Amino acid sequence: MKVSVVIPVHNEEKYIEECLKSLLNQEEKADEIIVVDNNCTDKTIKICKKYPVKIVKEAKQGIIASRNKGFNLAGNEIIARCDADVIVPKDWIKRIKQNFKNKDLVALGGPIVYYDLPLKTTFFSNAYSLASKKIFKSNVLMGANMALKKTVWNDIKGSAEIKDNKVHEDVDLSVLAGKKGEVGFDKKMIIYTSARRIKKKPHSFFVEYPIRQFRTYVKHSMKS
Repeated sequence: MKVSVVIPVHNEEKYIEECLKSLLNQEEKADEIIVVDNNCTDKTIKICKKYPVKIVKEAKQGIIASRNKGFNLAGNEIIARCDADVIVPKDWIKRIKQNFKNKDLVALGGPIVYYDLPLKTTFFSNAYSLASKKIFKSNVLMGANMALKKTVWNDIKGSAEIKDNKVHEDVDLSVLAGKKGEVGFDKKMIIYTSARRIKKKPHSFFVEYPIRQFRTYVKHSMKS
């Protein structure tokens, strides 16, 4: 079983190096790391060129366009994804492979710890996952810590939303993947990420995010 890791980036010079170091320090190595350059104007790509990663360009601005470019180019049977400000533990790839030994599994998520908040706990992401599972009747993925089968991506990508402000793109994928098989959640597959989005735009996190969650629910309710 081989794993491609996709990292969308836009001006991530502050974070990307630690992310790449953690990915290259795995007990079981990724077979491919794809960095998607979404119009970086800082030193992000210069930093990435120091490491054995594949760098591709996506001119259309936005996380969905960047994600799609990386997922489409991923050359292995499992696509893992994390954000540029993520630090993954040494067993991240190993746990992904172990989980996908379950043949019914089509996608996989895990908890998040915000390493720059006073309270370093999985409570917040676990609570979010539990609430989302009740809403969508399935485990949901978080873009910072997820993996799915390439075959499933090929099946669902035509139905995935292409506009960032319409839905939670990772939840959208979760619902679509759930129609193909089991979406798993490994409580021990913990990653560490920055709380910069919460700190920088708390209004977006606590107001815009729930609105997009509702839009995601409406989209899939209308189609069910």
